[in-house]
Amino acid sequence: MKDLLAFVRRRVSGDYEVDEFGYDPELTDTVLLELLRPLYRHWFRVETSGLEHLPADGALIVANHSGTLPLDALMLQVCLHDEAHRAVRLLAADLVYRLPTLSHLSRKCGHTLACPEDADRLLRKGELVGVFPEGFKGVGKPFTHRYRLQRFGRGGFVSTAMRAGVPIVPCAIVGAEEIYPKIGDFTLLARMLGLPYLPITPFFPWLGAFGLIPLPSKWMIEFGEPIKTTPGDADDPMTVFNLTDQVRETLQHQLDALRDRRGSAF
Repeated sequence: MKDLLAFVRRRVSGDYEVDEFGYDPELTDTVLLELLRPLYRHWFRVETSGLEHLPADGALIVANHSGTLPLDALMLQVCLHDEAHRAVRLLAADLVYRLPTLSHLSRKCGHTLACPEDADRLLRKGELVGVFPEGFKGVGKPFTHRYRLQRFGRGGFVSTAMRAGVPIVPCAIVGAEEIYPKIGDFTLLARMLGLPYLPITPFFPWLGAFGLIPLPSKWMIEFGEPIKTTPGDADDPMTVFNLTDQVRETLQHQLDALRDRRGSAF
C-alpha cells in the first residue's frame, strides 16, 4: 500500500521522468505491463527461447506480425521486459498516432512512429528497437494465410540497421494467428472509417464484446541468431534487397520450425 501511495503521489506531483520520445518507464512497468502479464503468463502461456542471441547493445528486432489485433507486439514487450530485463522500443504505424488517446498511450509505453529518423536515434543510443515489416498486411491477413510471411516492403528497416551499424535479430512469434481467426472483412465499412480492415471472425461481431476476447492459444517466441550489417552498404539497393530477402527467409524457417515444435495450437 505504501508503494502504491508513493506511486500516486509522484504521478500527481509530476515527480517522474519521460524521455525525448515520451517514454514513461515507471508508468509502463508499474501499470501497463502489470495489466498485460496475466495474458502473457496464464492465458497465452508464453514460452521463450533464444534470449542469449540478444546483443548487449543496440539491435533491430524483426518479427512477424499477425492476430487481427496487434497483441503480438505487446506480448513481445512483456517478454523482453520480464525475461531479458530489457525495454524494447516498438515502431508503430502512423494510424496509431492519428488517434489522440492511443497515440499518447503508445508513446508512454516507449513506442514511436515507424520512421527511419526515430529508429536511428534509438538504435544509436543502444536501445532494442522492434519492427514488424509486414505491417497491416501481416496483422490483418486471413486465417487461411496463417504463418505465411507477407511482403517486407522495400527494406527500409534493413537500411536503418545498416546506417546505425547494429545487427538484425529475427524474432518468430507463434500463437497470435489463432487468437482472432479472421474469416472475412467489412471492406466498405473499413474504408469509410479510415481503417486498413474491419475483421469478421467466428465470434465477432456475432457475440458483441465477448467476441473480442482472444482465444487462449499456446504462444512461443524465439529469437534467432543476429544477422550482421555493414554501414557502408546502406545506399546499395541490391545489397539492401538481398539482406531483406535473407531476413525474411530466415524468419519464415524459424516460424515453420517453431510451429512444428509447438504442436497443438491450444
